[in-house]
Amino acid sequence: MTADLMGIDIAQGGAVALLTVVVLMVLTGRLVPRRTYDDLLKERDTWREAHTVSEAARTSERAQTQELLELSRTSAHALQALPRMGLEEDSEVDAR
Repeated sequence: MTADLMGIDIAQGGAVALLTVVVLMVLTGRLVPRRTYDDLLKERDTWREAHTVSEAARTSERAQTQELLELSRTSAHALQALPRMGLEEDSEVDAR
């Protein structure tokens, strides 16, 4: 039983076939140097950490926005409940 790669018998080619396979793997990106692989892993981890920090900041911002919206609603209701000068007491105040 011989090893076939892309329809080519590697055992008959010897070193030339092996070198050709390695060169093809490097050119297609299936075989990369260790340093390149380590750099890609480091970059991936950096982006992952940046995303985590960004999401934490976004969550904090969302909580602050919700609190500010609730405070503004409370203030608006309090201001609308105050009597207005120059209006009759029986007239209803418009909520805007």
